[in-house]
Amino acid sequence: MKPTEALYRAGQSLWLDNITRAMLRDGTLERYVREYSLTGLTSNPTIFDRAIEHGADYDHSIRQLSERGLEGEALFFELALEDLRQAADLFAGVHQRTDGVDGWVSLEVSPLLAYDAEATIEEVRRLHSQAGRPNVFIKIPGTRQGLRAIEESIFAGIPVNVTLLFSAEQYLAAADAYLRGLERRVEAGLNPAVPSVASIFVSRWDRAVTDRVPQELRGQLGIAEGKRAYRAYRELLDSDRWLRLANVGARPQRLLWASTSTKDPRLSDVLYVEALASPFTINTMPDETLLAFADHGRVAGTLPRDGGDADQVLARFAEAGVDREQLATQLQQEGARAFDDSWSSLLRSIQAKSEKLAAR
Repeated sequence: MKPTEALYRAGQSLWLDNITRAMLRDGTLERYVREYSLTGLTSNPTIFDRAIEHGADYDHSIRQLSERGLEGEALFFELALEDLRQAADLFAGVHQRTDGVDGWVSLEVSPLLAYDAEATIEEVRRLHSQAGRPNVFIKIPGTRQGLRAIEESIFAGIPVNVTLLFSAEQYLAAADAYLRGLERRVEAGLNPAVPSVASIFVSRWDRAVTDRVPQELRGQLGIAEGKRAYRAYRELLDSDRWLRLANVGARPQRLLWASTSTKDPRLSDVLYVEALASPFTINTMPDETLLAFADHGRVAGTLPRDGGDADQVLARFAEAGVDREQLATQLQQEGARAFDDSWSSLLRSIQAKSEKLAAR
């Protein structure tokens, strides 16, 4: 049995943190599904930016869309949705077989709206309608302003992938917004079965403290924070508040591990995948991490419901001078800025490519 299949049988979904037109055309994505138990994917602006700037796969579509008068964000979303609809159709069988639990693809709202709740709410509605597929998540940053957009989008019945979460506290704030949206649907006599995932970013914790902590603590902070978030997740699923919603047909907001590629070359390239194996969660990973885990990963066990040694490990980081609450806020803010930069770079690439194609 492949390690990827063993992980899937342990109860964790494997998603790909990548999508390109090339992998759709040459059958790479379909092969991943067949050979590595892949059941979904996520996307981000950086992925599209690289493909557009350094290749020709999108040239024909860019030329056609430009001739229709589209530019900037409007042109990008048309490009992205061409790919995501095809990927969504590829995962449609998984989506149907799991009754909507799995088989999802994700599209991000403009990160420039991360601190504008009203604009985000409107963008989510538009993109969900434009996507035209039942298994497309719209990604909303879990910033303070994003929480209202999460609640309103869930209340509107739109599947949401909450991104940019780093700590148990940030996860619980996003989960509360999700539950409020469901509770409002119940009060309004609407179906509360609105799917959602909450994405915890892992490796960025360790990248932020690599040069500030002793050698023996390297590669442990992100995992410890993941364990705390998993404990909060399992406790929430056991809570009376959630059970009341489940009793009327609601679905749990699944926990998703993001940023699970190892950034430190001194650490195992499958460190976070092995450490965060856990039932009823998702791990979304880039191609190289997926292939590495399929080659030499191991599923030695799954995360303990109570967080295991998370508190003890975090206490050691506190002794080393790491303020985890401050760092969680910093990482979320830096993540939002990085998304902004990626988005701006993407739009510049589209503009440059449009002008280049028009001049030919």
